[in-house]
Amino acid sequence: MSRPSMAEIFQRFQPGVDLGTSDWIQITQEMVDKFGEATLDDDPMHVDPDWARRHSPFGKTVAFGFLTISLLTHVLLQQLLKADSSRHDSENGVYLNYGFDRLRLVAPVPVGSRVRAHFSVMDVRPDAKGRSIIKFNVEMECDQADRPVLIAEWLSCWVPPNAL
Repeated sequence: MSRPSMAEIFQRFQPGVDLGTSDWIQITQEMVDKFGEATLDDDPMHVDPDWARRHSPFGKTVAFGFLTISLLTHVLLQQLLKADSSRHDSENGVYLNYGFDRLRLVAPVPVGSRVRAHFSVMDVRPDAKGRSIIKFNVEMECDQADRPVLIAEWLSCWVPPNAL
């Protein structure tokens, strides 16, 4: 069974559609360390477990907020919607991250915890260039938190071939 293309997925988005909840993703120290290396951020609250145990208000290392945010693409497209990113090219149209109307990092994500996110479609609207702007309501939870760790209104853009 082939996975749907990005164009096929975006054609299904309608306001009010509940896209569901992703599977859990384990947050490891290795993941956090690699993110810190990639972003040139060596904050010990994230990358130094000994320092965090002694000095952090959380008693252990926690994920970077931007790492938590960056997982949204994976949990929505690759995991939840089973998108085929190999069918993502300018000949068929392209999916782009368009930013956020609202984003709050509500609670820390401890290393060793798991996160998952729930998505629904808030709005779909064309813009002046013929692109479709999709607004998703997103709530990410953590198995070690009693409240959401991220709440967002995430904007994505589908650019059909004739609008490139």
